[in-house]
Amino acid sequence: MMDLTFDAADEAFRQEVRAFLAANLPRELAERVRFGKSLGKADFEGWQATLNARGWLAPHWPKAYGGQDWTATQTFIWDYESSLANAPPTIAFGFKMLAPVLIKYGSEEQRRHWLPRMLRGDDWWCQGYSEPGAGSDLAGVKTTAVRQGDHYVINGQKTWTSLAQHANMIFLLARTDSSGKKQEGISFILLDMNQPGVEVRPIITLDGDHEVNEIFFTDARAPVSNLVGDEGGGWTYAKYLLTYERTSMAMVGASSASLELLREIAQRETKGDRPLIEDPYFAARFAKAEIELENLKTTTLRVVAAAAAGGAPGAESSMLKVKGTEVAQEIQALIRRAVGPYAVPFRRDCLEPGANAAPVGPAYAAGVTSTYLNGRKLTIYGGSNEVQRNIITKAILKL
Repeated sequence: MMDLTFDAADEAFRQEVRAFLAANLPRELAERVRFGKSLGKADFEGWQATLNARGWLAPHWPKAYGGQDWTATQTFIWDYESSLANAPPTIAFGFKMLAPVLIKYGSEEQRRHWLPRMLRGDDWWCQGYSEPGAGSDLAGVKTTAVRQGDHYVINGQKTWTSLAQHANMIFLLARTDSSGKKQEGISFILLDMNQPGVEVRPIITLDGDHEVNEIFFTDARAPVSNLVGDEGGGWTYAKYLLTYERTSMAMVGASSASLELLREIAQRETKGDRPLIEDPYFAARFAKAEIELENLKTTTLRVVAAAAAGGAPGAESSMLKVKGTEVAQEIQALIRRAVGPYAVPFRRDCLEPGANAAPVGPAYAAGVTSTYLNGRKLTIYGGSNEVQRNIITKAILKL
C-alpha cells in the first residue's frame, strides 16, 4: 500500500523550509506575487541569488553539480511551501527543464560548463519548442539546423517563447534530417541569443503583458559542441523534458495559495448583508474547487511517492497537467467573481514594478483580471489538454 504521509524527517524539513522563507522572503515581493502584480527580471534574479546562497536554487540536482540531492518528497514540500508563502517561482527553463536533460543525456563537459553558469546567474534560458505550425504537435517543427564544419546554421521561427526578452541562451528543437518520420531527424541544440541572425519580437498577451515572444533565426550559428546527445535524438530528449514540465503544471502549491486568497476575499466581500462565503451558490463552487484541489494533491503525492521509490514520471504527468490547470482556472474565475465590480477596471499601470498608480478598490483586486486573462493559456501550453487526454488514453488506458 502506498504511504502518502510525511515521516518525521520530512516534517522537520518542512519546518526548516518555513523558517527559511519567513526569514528571507521580502514581504513586499511576496505581496506582489500574492496580488498578481508583474515581476521584473531583477525580482527573479534577486530571489534566485538568495536561494543559491542557501544552496536551494536547484536542490533536486545531484550534489556533484551543485544540488542537494533532494528526494522527490523534499522537492514537493519546497514547491508547496514556497508557493503558500507567495515566493516568486524559480524560472524553470534552465533549472527544472534543461538541467535534467543535460544531467541525463548531455556530455560531462556540457554539464560542467552550463550547470554552474545557471547557478551563478550567468545565463537566462528560454525554450525554443513551439512554432506556428508545431505547438501541441511538436514533431512538426520546421526550424532547420544544417551542419557546416564545426557549427550548425539555424533558420526558422519559434513562437510563444516565454521571457525570451530577458534570455541570452535558448535550447531549441531543430530539424537536422527530413528524410524519415517526422519524429526522427530532430536535434536538441543550445544557442547563444546574443548574435546576428536572432530576432526577438514581443507578443502582447490578452492581459496586456509582455510575457511571450516570437523568435526568428536567420543563419544563426551554434557550435557542434552545443548539440545535446545524439544528432536526431531530440524527440527523445524533448519528451523527457516535457514530463518534468507537465508534472510541475499540477501547481498544487500555487493553487492552494490562490484558494486561501479566495477564502479571504469571500470573507471580506459581501452579498446583501452577509459575507460572500455564506452565499449557498458561491459556497458550493468554493467547496467543489477545494475538494478537487485536495484530490489533485493526493494524486500528486502518489506520483511523488512513486518517484521516491525509484520511479519516473510518465503519462501520469499528463493527468496532473490536465487537472492542475483546470483547478487553477476555476479558482481564478472564482476570485474574479468574488471581487465583483472591482474586476472591471483593468489598469495595467498598477501592476508594473515600481508603479505608483493606485488600484481601483482593495489591494487584492488590482491583479485579479490580469491573472484571470493570463490563466486562459494554462490548458493550452505545455501540450493542450486535449492532447494530454489522448496520451492518457493511449499510454494508461491502452485504447
